[in-house]
Formats: sequence, C-alpha cells, structure tokens
Amino acid sequence: MTTPLPAQATIQRLRIQNYRVLRDVQFDKLTPLTVLLGPNGSGKSTVFDVFAFLHEAFTTNLRAAWDHRNRIRELRSRGESGPITIEIAYRQAPGERLVTYRLRLDEENGSPVVVGELLRWSTSPGSGAPRDILSFQRGEGRLYDDAGKVSTDEKLDGPDLLAVSTLGGLARHPRVAHLRRFISGWYLSYLSGGTRRTVPEAGPHARLSETGDNLPNVVQYLSEQHPARLTEILRVLAVRVPQLERVDTELLADGRLLLRFKDAPFDEPVLAKYASDGTLKLLAYLTVLYDPAPPPIVGIEEPENFLHPRLLQVLAEEARLAAGRSQLLVTTHSPYFVDALRPKELWVLYRDGKGFTRTVRASEMAPVVAQADAGGLLGSLWMEGYFEAGDPLVRGGRPKTRASA
Repeated sequence: MTTPLPAQATIQRLRIQNYRVLRDVQFDKLTPLTVLLGPNGSGKSTVFDVFAFLHEAFTTNLRAAWDHRNRIRELRSRGESGPITIEIAYRQAPGERLVTYRLRLDEENGSPVVVGELLRWSTSPGSGAPRDILSFQRGEGRLYDDAGKVSTDEKLDGPDLLAVSTLGGLARHPRVAHLRRFISGWYLSYLSGGTRRTVPEAGPHARLSETGDNLPNVVQYLSEQHPARLTEILRVLAVRVPQLERVDTELLADGRLLLRFKDAPFDEPVLAKYASDGTLKLLAYLTVLYDPAPPPIVGIEEPENFLHPRLLQVLAEEARLAAGRSQLLVTTHSPYFVDALRPKELWVLYRDGKGFTRTVRASEMAPVVAQADAGGLLGSLWMEGYFEAGDPLVRGGRPKTRASA
C-alpha cells in the first residue's frame, strides 16, 4: 500500500477573457477530475493551451510563451480589443483560504506588456475579506512582506516581466513563491503515437516528457528510486491489459535503454517498438497518474488518439483514482471516455452564433441528469442527442433538447 501524500492545491475557478475563441468563459467549482467535451473547433484545446501558456510563461518567460503563439494577432479574440485576462482561484488544500491570481496582458510595439497582475488571499479560511499580496501594473507595484507585515513598493526590470515569477524565487515572499511553484509544477501531456517507441540515451528521468519520448528513462528512474511504485504501476497495467506479464529495461553497450514487454503466453519479451500502441500509451499515462511526486495539475489532451476504445474507460477510471493526488484536466471527443464520467465532472463546449466558445456543465442539463440517474452512460447519451450542446452535426453545436423538442 502506498503512503498517502499531502493534499495538493486545486483550482476552484477559472475565467478566461479575450483568448482566441474564449472571449469570456468561466468554469466554477471545478472537480478533481474535469473533462472538456465537444466537437472539433469548440475551444477544448484552447482551454488546454491557456494552462500551457501560463506554465510556459512561468518556466521559461512571458516573451517566449507570447512569441510561441504568434503574439497578440493570434492570441486576442477576433474583432475584440482590450487585454487578455486569465484568472484562477485555488486552494492550497481542502478548507484552506482561497487564493486568486489575475493576469492581464496586452502588446506594445510587438512586445507583451503586463498591464495588470494581482495575487489576492482571503485572510482566513472561509473569510470573505481578502488581502492583496501582490499588485503590479507595467512592471511597478506593491508587494506585501510577510515578515514585516507591511506593503512595499517594487519595480521590475521591464513591463514584460511577471512579478510572481520574478519575486517568487525569494524566500521572504512565501505566498508568492507558492503560486510560482504551483504553476511551474503543472504537467501537460501531448502523447503521440510513435514517440514512445524511440530509444533514448540511458539515464533516469523523474517525469515523462510532454510527448512521452522518454518513457524508458522514466521506467528506469522508477526502477532505481521507487521500485514499489513501479511494481504497483505494472500490476495495474497487467490487470488492465491481461495478457501482459511484465516490462523490463535493458541497458545497451552504447548507453541506450530498451523497454521489453513480455506477454504471458510467450517465453521471450519483445521490444517496445513491437508492442501495441495502446499498451505503450497506457503505461505512459500510468507513470504520470502514479507519479511518486505528483504534479498539482495534470492535463491530458485527447487520450483517444492511439488508445483502443475499451482502454479509454480504463484510463478514465484510473484518472478518477489519481484525482486525489493531482487535479486532472482532460479534453476529449470520445464517447467511450465520457461513458465513465459523472455529470459534475463533464463540461460541454460549443460555439455561439458569433463563433465564440460557450460552456454548459452536464450536471446542469436536466434530461442528462435524469437519464444518468437511471443508469445511462454519458457518452451514449451524448451520441443519442440528449445533450443540450456539443453536437458536431448541428450548427453552433447547440440543438434543441429532447425536453423542448
């Protein structure tokens, strides 16, 4: 049995304004497992990219994240003006005080400008009275000093710098440092089909890369540093993929590392490049979901790619089990994955008549809740037209409900 881990910080609310098709969307009372469903182009990947943008801005710098997305021309919602705004509200642990971080960005002469950055904490758990820990505009602002219990004026080197990222490295500002660590610690997955079949240089890696190309290195790390956790991962994998008996690593003379999979009916294991995509991808996801030092946020984009439909429900079940260790955000358009969900875990995205994303929670659709309470599976209900939104064959994605038809 694994040792319980300390509770992770979890996002309670997310609001996004003027970010591509997300002109103004808000997600409230987010659950440990949150799944975004909708047809292609509905905005699922854009929500995912907001998390990626923040993570990249905090782990590299704002300018790199900005340029990577072709600056304001591609980032700001079409036909709109004003800054891009991202706001997250989270708790460090259940029952802890609510922390709000708001970031407002614009562009001047091709460079990003932080027109507003605010970090606010409620003064005590459950209290509505907040305290502004950090408030900056264009590189200048005020910062609350925990040690001295006073606010001081501070100035950064430029208006394109994030105050939380810059000042969060200082031990005397623990609340700012916590937010910096929180966002920097997010893990976002873009697993593709072939990258897990590569043979990387030998050497243990503590965490899977975004594309999963270092899976053998992660297995090596777990084998050396957390053998009990690797045993647990392989046990779960063997239960989920019954014909699989074990996974071995082999260090070659030139320093490369091989993964070998042994199926129960055969005497000899086979190289990873001959194993099924589904087995490899499920193993990759399990190394993330069973991470010995789990990230606070785990994002998984479209797990249905290269994964057998029957394994999608398996992955959804494992994701819910892992939701006590990390908060999970998943984007999908697979009914098989959705079949394993509960209404409060599922958000449906669709585009309105002006082309911007709208959202509705499955738990807010009375016909869906009634059918789910009677034993209906959400993915099947979506495909059968019970949902109020998200139908790829209906313009705007929002058909009449069965109740109003």
